[in-house]
Amino acid sequence: MVERNESSRYVSDSAGAPPLPPPGGYRGARRELLGTPAPSPVIEQAQRDGMRLSGDGAPPKKSALGWIAISAAFGFAIVLTVLFGMGAADAFLSPTMLVLQLAVLGVAIAALVTRAGRVLGAVALTIALVLNIATVGALSTVRVAATGSYGSGKTPTQKLWEAYPGVKDHDPQQALGQQSLEKLQALADDTMADVRAQLTAQYGLQWVKVSDVQRRPERNGYGGESMLERFTSEVWATTTPVTGYEHKLAVMKTVQSVIVQHGWNRMIAFNDPSSGMDPATIAKMYGGATPTTQVDWEWFSDERPEPGWFYADITDLANDVTGEYRTAREQTAQRTGEPVEGLRLTVVGRYMLSESKAAEFQRALTKYP
Repeated sequence: MVERNESSRYVSDSAGAPPLPPPGGYRGARRELLGTPAPSPVIEQAQRDGMRLSGDGAPPKKSALGWIAISAAFGFAIVLTVLFGMGAADAFLSPTMLVLQLAVLGVAIAALVTRAGRVLGAVALTIALVLNIATVGALSTVRVAATGSYGSGKTPTQKLWEAYPGVKDHDPQQALGQQSLEKLQALADDTMADVRAQLTAQYGLQWVKVSDVQRRPERNGYGGESMLERFTSEVWATTTPVTGYEHKLAVMKTVQSVIVQHGWNRMIAFNDPSSGMDPATIAKMYGGATPTTQVDWEWFSDERPEPGWFYADITDLANDVTGEYRTAREQTAQRTGEPVEGLRLTVVGRYMLSESKAAEFQRALTKYP
């Protein structure tokens, strides 16, 4: 019996050797190429954490440009916030602010296009798009308009005249000498009540109140509000149409006869070509060149030398051949609730001084030459 040396069984030939692997290797087999190092624990952990590595396997370096961009964006946002708190609305559109805004945007975009500073650049650009001179400036303007704090950047002289109690180029003594706002309101109430009663008795017209009394300060011409007011009386309108040339003419003459008894002057028909207004303008404003074809009539009176103005307007849609006036009147009726057509009565007063403000008005005038 011959004993074989087990150590030499694979040396001389292939007899008894393990079979060769199939082409492509065994399924699931894993091998490493000679010279290819196994991934380091740092790289494997970075890959699991989703980190982007540089070519040498180290995390990317932080971008100085990105930090500059985000610092600039935050700093500029703080400046805008401080200006907003100060109410300096006029500073937002100054050349300096525009240059600074463009610089911040430029740095943010430059950081955004670099790989290392992309994240910080995106954050800086977001801040610049949300907090910029356009958005914060608009908010500051709305705030200043709501609060009336227009004082930033004005000289003491400008601030003084901004508080002027009268109106530029209007004699303040005239406001003190004319009838008060309260007296005009009482006159308007009495006059219109008498007119409504007469027109109801003679023509059967019925009435509805369209709006209440309105009072608002007049601008003083120096950037502020005066103590004088614009007064608009209650507005009354008929609930039924007033149509036909002869009927409208009779109604207007009745209105005139009543208001003259209350101290008003005779009425002027603005819609009449004899008023001296340009015929083309009359046709454009009132829907026709002559009273017989017009949609709107506008008659006016005053009580000179007192400041009251009395208006009587008629809308007659029977003369609306295009339908444009009806559409406009229906839109107005939906907004205000007034009738689509008929007669409307209004009294207006400009530069009126209330009795309650007369003493304060005189004291305030002493500050001005």
